[in-house]
Amino acid sequence: MTAADPRRPRLLTAGLVLLAFCILIGLGVWQVQRLKWKTDLLRRIAALQTAPAEPAGPVLRRIGDGLDVNFVRVQTACPDLERAPTVRVYAVVEGMAGYRHVAACPLASGPYSSLLVDRGFVPLERADDPLPQGGPLHQPVTGVLRKPDPKSFVTPKNQPQRNLWYWRDIPAMAAALHAPRPAPVTLMLERPVPPGGLPRPAPVPVDIPNNHLGYAITWFGLAAALAGVYLAMLFRRRSSSL
Repeated sequence: MTAADPRRPRLLTAGLVLLAFCILIGLGVWQVQRLKWKTDLLRRIAALQTAPAEPAGPVLRRIGDGLDVNFVRVQTACPDLERAPTVRVYAVVEGMAGYRHVAACPLASGPYSSLLVDRGFVPLERADDPLPQGGPLHQPVTGVLRKPDPKSFVTPKNQPQRNLWYWRDIPAMAAALHAPRPAPVTLMLERPVPPGGLPRPAPVPVDIPNNHLGYAITWFGLAAALAGVYLAMLFRRRSSSL
């Protein structure tokens, strides 16, 4: 086949169409896999939302056994929580930007010496307000354990010197709070709610979207449309050459 062979552009077009078709199918399959993962996750969250709180120590021991403790409701003694220093994690809750305040709670027993507790959310316009200093808590605190979301390539760099965190680097946050041997999860506080309302506990989103089926249909539909257009083009080209 020479450089002037008219079949070369057609082969190039066929190769590009095949590549695009494979990418679209791959995206559709990925969304189907995400659909299964999200369905299982929502089912797990729904079951745990009504589950009674378990003692934190035995639950945290499961981590060493390789068990998943994400979204498990626990309770633990943390009498000085409302007087403890906090680090601030940038967050958007219900469309509002602000900070989540995270404190450290010492653990009396178990494989870890401390547990980071996300006390809740403060909107940006109230960010400079001092947190109310409550008295000692005589009842255990209750919340949901969460694994930190992984850092992505678009996540800004944490700035510990400014007490500004964009992702939950638990070892570094614990070091800033002088908390030894932290558990690799965070307790997202549910109770008690501070008397002044801030920080506002916001442990688990109540409306986690599950649009993966629609995304899968879209990608598969685009793949089918691409194949249809290309086949129609081949048919028309063949008809015109007869």
